Amino acid sequence: MTELKHKLTDDVLFKMMFVKYPRLLERLVAGLLAVPLESIGEIRVRNTEMPPEILGGKHCRLDIAMTVAGQLVDLEIQVNKDGDYPDRTLFYWAREYSSALPAGGNYSQLPRTIVISIVAFPLFDCEEFHSEYRPLEVKRKTLLTDKMCLHYFELSKLPDAVDPGDELNLWLALFKADTEERLSELLSIGGEVMAEAVEAYRQVSTTEEFMMLERMREDARCIEATALAYARREEKIEIAKAMLANNMDVNTIAEITDLSVDEILNLK
Repeated sequence: MTELKHKLTDDVLFKMMFVKYPRLLERLVAGLLAVPLESIGEIRVRNTEMPPEILGGKHCRLDIAMTVAGQLVDLEIQVNKDGDYPDRTLFYWAREYSSALPAGGNYSQLPRTIVISIVAFPLFDCEEFHSEYRPLEVKRKTLLTDKMCLHYFELSKLPDAVDPGDELNLWLALFKADTEERLSELLSIGGEVMAEAVEAYRQVSTTEEFMMLERMREDARCIEATALAYARREEKIEIAKAMLANNMDVNTIAEITDLSVDEILNLK
């Protein structure tokens, strides 16, 4: 098996590809929302740029914010599992929805706002790979409004077998693909759409622009990880000092803080 150097779960690659190939973005969004392609119309991406300065930001998020048939749609792919991910997506929804109110407008003018998350890890305690959330009355299960919708697609729960007639299944299998052999399999069974998608993937993933942005993103991740590790170590040292001040046994302190006995003795 030949592992892919860059997977489509890479958020830089994901955003670059679908911004550069709007026809593929239309097909993807139609599949994720389970609506006919002709109902999508023209998609207007509202955040096409990826300025290098944002890639180093601690909370850099490379989503695709779109206007689709009068609706606000925010699409994101997420690889790392954060315990607060559902809360984050709710925050993103609230920000998109509240910022859409025109000056002097009334609340009825707020558009339907949809957040779509493709995640590479198990998120909910269920077998289904797709979950859709809307505000419902608890007892009667009646819908409060259709203006709030959150979709989650969990790649880890996809079946291994791919149905060639199910375009959504093909798209999600493409995002999950991690080897050249899997990519070739999808290419052979996926028809015209997968042929276009795989070609777009190969084109974008070999450009100088992608390579440069990817290096910058990776450098930013390394700097952030180093800073986090340093902060955690400093926290352990402060805890160890407090324990020493209370005359706790050095070996016990080493067990609790994961510092070596020599490091703790040096703190004395």
